[in-house]
Amino acid sequence: MGLRQGEIQGLLWENYQNGEIYVSRSIWNGRVNEPKTRKGRAPVPVIRQLAERLELHRLRTANPQSGPIFANTAGKPLDLGSVVNRVILSALNRCEVCSKPESEHCSAYHEYRRDEAIPAWHGWHSARRGLGSNLYRLGVPDIVIQRILRHANVSTTASYYIKSAADDVRNALKKLENQIAVVDMQKAEVLLTTALNDEDKQGIQ
Repeated sequence: MGLRQGEIQGLLWENYQNGEIYVSRSIWNGRVNEPKTRKGRAPVPVIRQLAERLELHRLRTANPQSGPIFANTAGKPLDLGSVVNRVILSALNRCEVCSKPESEHCSAYHEYRRDEAIPAWHGWHSARRGLGSNLYRLGVPDIVIQRILRHANVSTTASYYIKSAADDVRNALKKLENQIAVVDMQKAEVLLTTALNDEDKQGIQ
Protein backbone atom coordinates (compact mmCIF):
# COMPACT_ATOMS: atom_id res chain seq x y z
CA MET A 1 0.00 0.00 0.00
CA GLY A 2 3.01 2.27 0.35
CA LEU A 3 2.25 3.55 3.86
CA ARG A 4 4.89 5.34 5.91
CA GLN A 5 6.34 3.53 8.93
CA GLY A 6 4.52 5.74 11.42
CA GLU A 7 1.24 5.28 9.52
CA ILE A 8 1.58 1.48 9.68
CA GLN A 9 2.19 1.65 13.41
CA GLY A 10 -0.82 3.94 13.87
CA LEU A 11 -3.32 1.89 11.84
CA LEU A 12 -6.64 1.07 13.51
CA TRP A 13 -9.17 -1.56 12.52
CA GLU A 14 -11.72 1.25 12.38
CA ASN A 15 -9.69 2.71 9.50
CA TYR A 16 -10.17 -0.44 7.38
CA GLN A 17 -13.53 -0.16 5.61
CA ASN A 18 -14.96 -1.34 2.28
CA GLY A 19 -11.64 -2.48 0.86
CA GLU A 20 -9.83 0.75 1.74
CA ILE A 21 -7.69 2.01 4.57
CA TYR A 22 -8.17 5.57 5.79
CA VAL A 23 -4.99 6.90 7.39
CA SER A 24 -6.08 8.90 10.43
CA ARG A 25 -2.85 9.11 12.40
CA SER A 26 0.85 8.39 12.54
CA ILE A 27 2.98 7.26 15.48
CA TRP A 28 6.63 8.30 15.66
CA ASN A 29 8.86 7.88 18.72
CA GLY A 30 5.77 7.14 20.78
CA ARG A 31 3.97 10.34 19.78
CA VAL A 32 0.66 10.27 17.92
CA ASN A 33 0.38 12.77 15.07
CA GLU A 34 -2.12 13.57 12.34
CA PRO A 35 -1.23 12.81 8.69
CA LYS A 36 1.45 15.09 7.23
CA THR A 37 -0.80 16.67 4.56
CA ARG A 38 -4.42 16.77 3.40
CA LYS A 39 -3.53 14.28 0.68
CA GLY A 40 -2.08 12.07 3.40
CA ARG A 41 -5.63 11.47 4.65
CA ALA A 42 -6.79 10.09 1.29
CA PRO A 43 -8.08 6.48 1.37
CA VAL A 44 -5.67 3.78 0.23
CA PRO A 45 -7.17 0.89 -1.80
CA VAL A 46 -6.18 -2.54 -0.47
CA ILE A 47 -5.29 -5.13 -3.11
CA ARG A 48 -6.78 -8.62 -2.81
CA GLN A 49 -3.58 -10.34 -1.65
CA LEU A 50 -3.14 -7.89 1.22
CA ALA A 51 -6.84 -7.99 2.12
CA GLU A 52 -6.62 -11.78 2.51
CA ARG A 53 -3.61 -11.48 4.82
CA LEU A 54 -5.26 -8.77 6.89
CA GLU A 55 -8.31 -10.99 7.42
CA LEU A 56 -6.07 -13.91 8.45
CA HIS A 57 -4.26 -11.59 10.84
CA ARG A 58 -7.61 -10.42 12.26
CA LEU A 59 -8.75 -14.01 12.85
CA ARG A 60 -5.46 -14.92 14.55
CA THR A 61 -5.91 -12.01 16.95
CA ALA A 62 -9.44 -12.84 18.17
CA ASN A 63 -11.28 -10.98 15.39
CA PRO A 64 -11.04 -7.40 16.75
CA GLN A 65 -13.23 -4.70 15.23
CA SER A 66 -11.39 -1.77 16.78
CA GLY A 67 -7.99 -0.86 18.16
CA PRO A 68 -4.52 -1.12 16.59
CA ILE A 69 -4.27 -3.43 13.58
CA PHE A 70 -0.76 -4.33 14.69
CA ALA A 71 -0.86 -4.56 18.47
CA ASN A 72 1.45 -5.95 21.15
CA THR A 73 0.32 -8.28 23.94
CA ALA A 74 -0.90 -5.28 25.94
CA GLY A 75 -3.13 -4.14 23.08
CA LYS A 76 -0.95 -1.11 22.32
CA PRO A 77 0.52 -0.25 18.89
CA LEU A 78 3.37 -2.60 18.05
CA ASP A 79 6.89 -1.15 18.12
CA LEU A 80 8.05 -1.68 14.53
CA GLY A 81 11.69 -1.14 15.47
CA SER A 82 11.40 -4.10 17.81
CA VAL A 83 9.79 -6.15 15.04
CA VAL A 84 12.80 -5.47 12.82
CA ASN A 85 15.32 -6.56 15.45
CA ARG A 86 13.43 -9.55 16.82
CA VAL A 87 11.76 -10.97 13.72
CA ILE A 88 12.80 -9.49 10.37
CA LEU A 89 16.58 -9.38 10.75
CA SER A 90 16.56 -12.75 12.46
CA ALA A 91 14.71 -14.24 9.49
CA LEU A 92 16.78 -12.57 6.79
CA ASN A 93 20.31 -12.55 8.21
CA ARG A 94 21.10 -16.25 8.26
CA CYS A 95 24.33 -18.16 7.84
CA GLU A 96 24.99 -19.64 4.42
CA VAL A 97 26.50 -22.76 6.03
CA CYS A 98 24.25 -23.66 8.96
CA SER A 99 21.17 -21.44 8.34
CA LYS A 100 21.26 -20.08 11.89
CA PRO A 101 20.40 -16.39 12.41
CA GLU A 102 23.38 -14.10 12.88
CA SER A 103 22.33 -13.29 16.46
CA GLU A 104 22.52 -16.98 17.40
CA HIS A 105 25.52 -17.95 15.33
CA CYS A 106 28.41 -19.75 16.97
CA SER A 107 31.74 -18.89 15.38
CA ALA A 108 33.52 -21.79 17.09
CA TYR A 109 32.87 -24.15 14.19
CA HIS A 110 32.86 -21.89 11.14
CA GLU A 111 32.83 -18.24 10.25
CA TYR A 112 29.45 -16.56 9.78
CA ARG A 113 28.69 -15.86 6.12
CA ARG A 114 25.36 -14.30 5.29
CA ASP A 115 23.25 -16.28 2.83
CA GLU A 116 23.06 -13.90 -0.14
CA ALA A 117 20.19 -15.93 -1.63
CA ILE A 118 17.93 -14.37 1.04
CA PRO A 119 16.79 -10.79 0.36
CA ALA A 120 18.42 -8.09 2.48
CA TRP A 121 16.47 -5.70 4.70
CA HIS A 122 16.56 -2.10 3.42
CA GLY A 123 14.20 -0.49 5.90
CA TRP A 124 10.47 0.20 6.01
CA HIS A 125 10.69 3.13 3.63
CA SER A 126 12.21 0.99 0.89
CA ALA A 127 8.83 -0.73 0.49
CA ARG A 128 7.25 2.67 -0.19
CA ARG A 129 9.92 3.61 -2.74
CA GLY A 130 9.73 0.13 -4.26
CA LEU A 131 5.98 0.45 -4.77
CA GLY A 132 6.49 3.74 -6.65
CA SER A 133 9.20 2.22 -8.86
CA ASN A 134 7.23 -0.96 -9.59
CA LEU A 135 4.10 0.98 -10.52
CA TYR A 136 6.21 3.15 -12.82
CA ARG A 137 7.62 0.06 -14.54
CA LEU A 138 4.05 -1.18 -15.05
CA GLY A 139 3.30 2.00 -16.97
CA VAL A 140 1.25 3.76 -14.27
CA PRO A 141 1.34 7.58 -14.79
CA ASP A 142 3.25 9.69 -12.28
CA ILE A 143 0.11 11.53 -11.19
CA VAL A 144 -1.61 8.24 -10.28
CA ILE A 145 1.45 7.03 -8.36
CA GLN A 146 1.39 10.36 -6.50
CA ARG A 147 -2.21 9.71 -5.42
CA ILE A 148 -1.39 6.17 -4.30
CA LEU A 149 1.59 7.36 -2.23
CA ARG A 150 -0.40 10.44 -1.16
CA HIS A 151 2.30 13.00 -1.84
CA ALA A 152 1.43 16.68 -1.80
CA ASN A 153 3.33 17.25 -5.07
CA VAL A 154 3.94 14.96 -8.04
CA SER A 155 7.52 16.31 -8.21
CA THR A 156 8.25 14.55 -4.91
CA THR A 157 6.99 11.30 -6.38
CA ALA A 158 9.05 11.63 -9.55
CA SER A 159 12.24 12.82 -7.86
CA TYR A 160 12.50 10.58 -4.81
CA TYR A 161 10.18 7.62 -5.14
CA ILE A 162 10.37 6.52 -8.78
CA LYS A 163 13.69 4.76 -9.12
CA SER A 164 14.98 3.32 -12.36
CA ALA A 165 17.02 0.46 -10.96
CA ALA A 166 20.64 -0.01 -11.99
CA ASP A 167 19.71 -3.30 -13.65
CA ASP A 168 17.16 -1.47 -15.81
CA VAL A 169 19.85 0.98 -16.93
CA ARG A 170 22.31 -1.80 -17.67
CA ASN A 171 19.69 -3.79 -19.56
CA ALA A 172 18.74 -0.74 -21.63
CA LEU A 173 22.36 -0.11 -22.63
CA LYS A 174 22.87 -3.82 -23.30
CA LYS A 175 19.96 -3.71 -25.74
CA LEU A 176 21.59 -0.73 -27.46
CA GLU A 177 24.90 -2.56 -27.56
CA ASN A 178 23.29 -5.65 -29.08
CA GLN A 179 21.41 -3.56 -31.62
CA ILE A 180 24.62 -1.82 -32.69
CA ALA A 181 26.30 -5.22 -32.96
CA VAL A 182 23.49 -6.48 -35.21
CA VAL A 183 23.76 -3.41 -37.45
CA ASP A 184 27.55 -3.75 -37.61
CA MET A 185 27.21 -7.42 -38.50
CA GLN A 186 24.74 -6.60 -41.26
CA LYS A 187 27.10 -3.95 -42.63
CA ALA A 188 30.00 -6.39 -42.49
CA GLU A 189 27.97 -9.00 -44.35
CA VAL A 190 27.07 -6.45 -47.04
CA LEU A 191 30.72 -5.41 -47.43
CA LEU A 192 31.87 -9.03 -47.55
CA THR A 193 29.24 -9.93 -50.12
CA THR A 194 30.20 -6.91 -52.22
CA ALA A 195 33.88 -7.82 -52.03
CA LEU A 196 33.21 -11.41 -53.02
CA ASN A 197 31.05 -10.31 -55.93
CA ASP A 198 33.83 -7.98 -57.10
CA GLU A 199 36.34 -10.82 -56.95
CA ASP A 200 34.01 -13.08 -58.91
CA LYS A 201 33.60 -10.43 -61.58
CA GLN A 202 37.36 -9.96 -61.85
CA GLY A 203 37.84 -13.72 -62.12
CA ILE A 204 35.37 -13.90 -64.96
CA GLN A 205 37.16 -11.12 -66.79
